[in-house]
Amino acid sequence: MSQSDEIKSRLDIVEVIRSYVQVKAVGANFQALCPFHREKSPSFVISPDKNIWHCFGCGKGGDVFSFVQEIEGIGFVEAMRLLAPQAGVTLDNYERNDFSKRNRLLDILESATRYFEKHLEIDSASYFRDYLLSRGLKEETIKEWRIGFAPDSWDNLIIRLKELPKNGKPLFSDQEIFTAGLTVRKEESNRYYNRFRDRIMFPITDINSNVIAFTARVNPKVEHNEKVGGKYINSPQTELYDKSRVVFGLDKAKTFIKREDLVIIVEGQMDVIMAHQYGFKNVVASSGTALSGEQLTIIKRFTNNLALAFDMDAAGQMAADRGIKEAMALDFNINVIVLQDGKDAAECLNKDPEEWSRAVKTAKPMMEYYLDKLIAEFDAKTASGSKEISRRSLEMIAKFSSKIEQDFWLRRIAEIIGMPEDSMREELKKYSKNTTIAPVVINPEKEPSKESLDRQELMSELTLALVFRAPNLIPYLVSKLEPEFLKGNEKISFYKDLIIYYNKNESFDYQDFRVFLTSKGEKTENLLDLLILLGEKDFYSLNELEIKSEIVKSVWELKRYYYQERIKSIQRELAEAEKNGKTELVQKLMSDFKDFTDRLREISTASS
Repeated sequence: MSQSDEIKSRLDIVEVIRSYVQVKAVGANFQALCPFHREKSPSFVISPDKNIWHCFGCGKGGDVFSFVQEIEGIGFVEAMRLLAPQAGVTLDNYERNDFSKRNRLLDILESATRYFEKHLEIDSASYFRDYLLSRGLKEETIKEWRIGFAPDSWDNLIIRLKELPKNGKPLFSDQEIFTAGLTVRKEESNRYYNRFRDRIMFPITDINSNVIAFTARVNPKVEHNEKVGGKYINSPQTELYDKSRVVFGLDKAKTFIKREDLVIIVEGQMDVIMAHQYGFKNVVASSGTALSGEQLTIIKRFTNNLALAFDMDAAGQMAADRGIKEAMALDFNINVIVLQDGKDAAECLNKDPEEWSRAVKTAKPMMEYYLDKLIAEFDAKTASGSKEISRRSLEMIAKFSSKIEQDFWLRRIAEIIGMPEDSMREELKKYSKNTTIAPVVINPEKEPSKESLDRQELMSELTLALVFRAPNLIPYLVSKLEPEFLKGNEKISFYKDLIIYYNKNESFDYQDFRVFLTSKGEKTENLLDLLILLGEKDFYSLNELEIKSEIVKSVWELKRYYYQERIKSIQRELAEAEKNGKTELVQKLMSDFKDFTDRLREISTASS
């Protein structure tokens, strides 16, 4: 067994896909909204028995590797590297040089993380350990989140990463370390120095727990020194790290988000770490920025319910407002957690976890929070105040996709500012036209449609799908349906291969048939998976007798289509032959015309 086969055999494809999207059991299979295109009803089907998936909307499909490659935007070897630890497989047959550039960058960042972790443990870093403990973090929390320390040195990390030998050559080059975001290049030279110096290091991980960047907190002793730069600095944007697409803590929180069917979004890394330490494990962070559509699209894989707990300072308010608008565009159910006395989440949890728990339970519906804020800021009894409340609230209401919610809040606001509801409704039309935030999807292409296939092609597909639901009926289908009755060269070729395989083996085995197709080099394995899943999706509730009845009707219809097409073709050839005076050809075509007309009449009589 190859390592890729071993990984597939050990993994549950449903659980792997479930870590990215919400799935629902339907019969023996599972369905989901496709993560690769926009759709309102599920067309994405997973077969745990066959270890395959297929989307009947956009046409993508394959095995667990192809899914991870597609959703992560990585190659096959990278997908193996990602999935191997989940399967408990060590990729001892793959040398580091076989990995892609992305994997080498991951190796660099992992090595740097271990380096920073080690330096937090040495005696000279005791001040920084004590500082973290004084902030309320426990030793096990520091280890769990892999918090480290970058010594005050210009090149120690560079030396460490370059001294790792392999065949007498440095494993990582200056350029690779720079590309990973760990160094800065000196102007007008090829010399590099460490980006992070004398700072506490918080690793930023992707959804699969790979370190892809860092947030670095300045040494508390010198944080008021203007020369040291910002209190927190982050890795620059790299090939691995795009802050608008990374949700801090999601790799640790995703299971709990699904379990609670709720995500709590806070502002900073310390807020997340403290929340997890106190048992609130469905908490993630936007990392100090306003929530982006890309971040929310990733979160939506796990839940449709979110609660925002941003700091109540001016920056926090702006981030919360922007995050609310983006979340509304994606049709989330939104609540806002209000903490007393301007505390942030970490402060609240450290002082009184029960207060945090109460705040979560009493979170306000988003529009109620927003309206309370407007009423506190503007005087509804004045013309200017009521105008501002009306303008800002209507901007928000226009983003609701639900007319019921819009109506409810229109009435509420009309009462508050003493304005006729009809007038408010007229005003709302202006803002509805100017709603600028649109839902973000991984691939915002228009949902494909099966209408691109004509009726005969669809019937060809469904007939083959039906027989795979009851392989015992393959001999019956072969005896009744000639390959030319199908439409589509790929389907005809596939059906011929099925006939050859079945005549040789007198039985059908999915995996063995896949091997047979691969050995012939036909590259129709994807069509096999499509047909298998189509049959299980549309006909899973039918028994064998009902399936045979459907096959009988399908064969009749396919024959009818075929004979009708042949008759039309013969009529065209006949007209051309008569025009050119080809008497013998005319007689043959007349005979063919009568033959196919009789067959069509027989089919019509038998099926009526």
